[in-house]
Amino acid sequence: MDEKKFSERNLTMLFDFYELTMANGYFKNGVGDKTAYFDMFFRKVPDNGGFAIMAGVEQLVEYLENLHFTDSEIDFLKTKGFGDEFLEYLKNFEFKCDVDCVSEGMPIFPGEPIVRVKGPVIQAQFIETMVLLCINHQSLIATKSNRVARASRGRAVMEFGSRRAQGFDGAVLGARAAYIGGCVGTACTLTDCLYGVPALGTMAHSWIQMFDSELEAFCAYAREYPDNCTLLIDTYNVIKSGLPNAIEAFRREVLPRGFRPKGVRIDSGDITYLSRKVRKILDEEGFEDCKIVASNSLDEYIIRDMLLQNAQVDSFGVGERLITASSNPVFGGVYKLAAIENDGVIVPKIKISENVTKITTPGVKTVWRLYDRQSNKAFADVLTFEDEIIDDTKPYEIFDPEYTWKRKTVTDFRAEKILSPLFRNGKLVAQKRDINEIRAFCAAQVDNLWDEVKRFENPHTYYVDLSQKLWDEKQRLISEFKL
Repeated sequence: MDEKKFSERNLTMLFDFYELTMANGYFKNGVGDKTAYFDMFFRKVPDNGGFAIMAGVEQLVEYLENLHFTDSEIDFLKTKGFGDEFLEYLKNFEFKCDVDCVSEGMPIFPGEPIVRVKGPVIQAQFIETMVLLCINHQSLIATKSNRVARASRGRAVMEFGSRRAQGFDGAVLGARAAYIGGCVGTACTLTDCLYGVPALGTMAHSWIQMFDSELEAFCAYAREYPDNCTLLIDTYNVIKSGLPNAIEAFRREVLPRGFRPKGVRIDSGDITYLSRKVRKILDEEGFEDCKIVASNSLDEYIIRDMLLQNAQVDSFGVGERLITASSNPVFGGVYKLAAIENDGVIVPKIKISENVTKITTPGVKTVWRLYDRQSNKAFADVLTFEDEIIDDTKPYEIFDPEYTWKRKTVTDFRAEKILSPLFRNGKLVAQKRDINEIRAFCAAQVDNLWDEVKRFENPHTYYVDLSQKLWDEKQRLISEFKL
């Protein structure tokens, strides 16, 4: 399909109204061109997990490349009381920001910048909503998908949630994120058209109900798709009717055409128990290669327990609990001012709160990921000022930013920056990546995490530390604002 994405809709006006009132205020006060630095970060991993997955970067790129105000939008804003000079500025708007970003598919952790924006404050401010919207939604679904895929222990997981998603964007882009996180495909055909995520599916119960008998329905489907025949066997009774009729249809319509059946799907009942019974019967009837697919309100915990109970399931279709991340449906990314420039001098900014977790880390920062050279496993991230260097040829001391007495000197490690340039002066400078490349990258990066970080319950805390220089600056600003 032609490379036409959702950005064909002009989404420039998709911002919170206060971003526009602030932009107008900056403009009127003559500070609209003052350089500001904003960080996007999140405070808590969904489902109390050990890490999240970065996703949604492609849609952020599409949005930023397409920023413009149409005449009709300018006319609308005029009705909201904005003056002619500000509206003329918007009419001639040209995006001029620098944007740095963590690569899509990378594991990410609370408190670290995953998107950094530098540019005229009037611009950096009113892209806030879309930065958060693009990254928050898809990172949430990619993170959930990765949990479900890991629970399946290498068995294929298909995303089946389109009809339960929050709107069509949620269905299409959620399926994209689920594929990045580890699903093998989606029920959403449009996501295949737009993004190349394999569309998968066979039949619903209504197909069986449309025919005079279950056997007739199965035979009709098998005649049409003998080379890819998976039959849904729980419309009436899995063991007494569905499975015997499926086996008969395989023998009548699939085998004589030179093919083998692909599988049977169970969508209700005690799937663990039924799968064991179905597997035994299929093997006894000579269909050892026929796969068993399970669906019906699954999530990572149900899948994990099914496999612990020896469920004979080869793949899973996961719908509503994945596409909505129903167990924890908010990815709490925020977008905060970190610094401004006064006459070329960078001035760090901080937000103070009685809630310690809401105190921001000031300054223009970058993020380093530290890997053990022997195992190639990541063991900590370190935030430093942009101009600091972590020399991995020498020992380096890391410490807990909250419990600073907990210090450790690390050696034999590799340090890599994980923020990389996305836009410079409003122009895209990064190469666009194929979704299969992103998906493979995600799998490889998750593999570089210790298993203890990947536990579902009580995962090991992966430390996000501050350099000594950055920690000192943060404490200095906090002390200045003590009342």
